[in-house]
Amino acid sequence: MHILKRDLFYTYIPSPLGDLLVGGDGDTLHLISFPTGAKTMRHADHWQRNDKMFKDVATQLNAYFAGELKEFDLPLTLDGTEFQNQIWKNLATIPYGETASYGDMAKKAGRPKASRAVGAANGANPLPIVLPCHRVIGSTGDLTGFGGGMEAKKFLLGLEGALEVQGQLV
Repeated sequence: MHILKRDLFYTYIPSPLGDLLVGGDGDTLHLISFPTGAKTMRHADHWQRNDKMFKDVATQLNAYFAGELKEFDLPLTLDGTEFQNQIWKNLATIPYGETASYGDMAKKAGRPKASRAVGAANGANPLPIVLPCHRVIGSTGDLTGFGGGMEAKKFLLGLEGALEVQGQLV
């Protein structure tokens, strides 16, 4: 991942899912990484720790986990392909507490047959939670892969009231 090659500042923010790695350049947020899951990252040796720089990020994440924030307002850097950036921006349009399918996201991007490409873009999302890829599910309503792990995806959807199991919210 090319993010690791950059000189970034970072901190770890406690959350109900464990300590989240947060990285940015001082002006914009570049990444959030879960402590577990297939896409877990650690800070690079050449990054500088700076807890004060991420106070607004911590405040908004804490409010989100407390159920008080439904939409983030943070300056972001998206460093993907044109298609990835489009998908990542579109993630922010999925309302809190709702889900969309990979097919829905492909149609919204103007590429209705690109469900797999949407899945790949979601898998490369450097800013989960803020750009809520956890809200994207299979067309049958099945929960599908998530870089932070399926338990994290279930937790986030449950927090938002978007996860139903046998007719009951979890």
